[in-house]
Amino acid sequence: MSEIGIVTSLPDRIADAWRKGLDLLIGRRLTISPRTREEEIFLRARNLARAGELQEAATTFGDAATAAPDLIAAFENQGELLDILGETEKARSLYEAGRILRQRLRGATPDRSFVLRRAGRSTAEIAAYTTVLQSVKQRVLPFIARGNAFLVEGRPEPALVDYEAALKLKPGLSDVLALKAEALLMMGRFEQAATTFDSACAVQPRNADFLSGRAIARLALRRLGDADADWRVQFELLPAERASARACVALRLADYGKALPELEHALAKEPCDPYWRLYRLTALGRLGRPAMPDAKPSLDSWPNPLLWLHAKGLSTEEVLARADNGERRAEALFQLGVLALPHDPAEARRRFTAIVDDAPPSMIEHAAARHELAGLGS
Repeated sequence: MSEIGIVTSLPDRIADAWRKGLDLLIGRRLTISPRTREEEIFLRARNLARAGELQEAATTFGDAATAAPDLIAAFENQGELLDILGETEKARSLYEAGRILRQRLRGATPDRSFVLRRAGRSTAEIAAYTTVLQSVKQRVLPFIARGNAFLVEGRPEPALVDYEAALKLKPGLSDVLALKAEALLMMGRFEQAATTFDSACAVQPRNADFLSGRAIARLALRRLGDADADWRVQFELLPAERASARACVALRLADYGKALPELEHALAKEPCDPYWRLYRLTALGRLGRPAMPDAKPSLDSWPNPLLWLHAKGLSTEEVLARADNGERRAEALFQLGVLALPHDPAEARRRFTAIVDDAPPSMIEHAAARHELAGLGS
């Protein structure tokens, strides 16, 4: 497999092992300008561990975890060191904390690029690849890998710099062109993103990930017909075993007849995933077969309040109050619009319009809302 394939195509478990192996080979001090105080603490802990100061390193990892409760690597690394030091019970509790944090992470939807489907902070990876690049500046792989780590963290600007450096070394690499386009898309530079995806698709016209990104760029440019054309091809390219990805594409098209059987298959594989349960209710409702949720799950985690909404267990105001960021608000507005459609199309139109005005085009709800508005004649 090519260097590019290693960082863009390997399954998560293999790629993670490869990255850890690379990190172990870097037997020298990690040097990178930290972005935040907690990253500085984390890197100091890594340096202490490499120097053999295990107890101090464990304490410092604990400080990093306190400063950034979502920094999973801090919990896991502290647990590993405490295991070595014989503090097994404390280590076990830290492993459990890391496991719970990982369960709560949700990357991009499964129809999107492999790189974007990862989630979480990449502090250690960015540091490791920065160290490599201080010695090896003429290899494409470290630039791509670090760019991917930046992209996972939602930092498209430095990711774009790395992808452009890789393309300078090896111009025309379609996989890297697509990654560059994803960074441009994340930055809101939609015209450039669409053009760059065009270049990638010219080389690999049947690459499902490329088509997914280009469709979103085209949607952002209000080229709904062109976006739909890409999504339809992507749907056909995705194999049957990737039911959740196929479901997401069908939902973007607001093709609920296609989405429902895929959602049924996705639920069979992941029966606890609340999004597949929610989207199944959405599809059933839009097909004129409204159903109640099987149970009312805990309100402590999202999107469970939206399942309560379908069960008429929460009011509109209560649901919107629990939608504590822009993406959750868009998801709530979409469900409110779907539920309003049969009896109040004007209210549904208001909900869908608010999504199109405010939500990022990468969201399923943005694309579906545009199709719903088109169906309402808006």
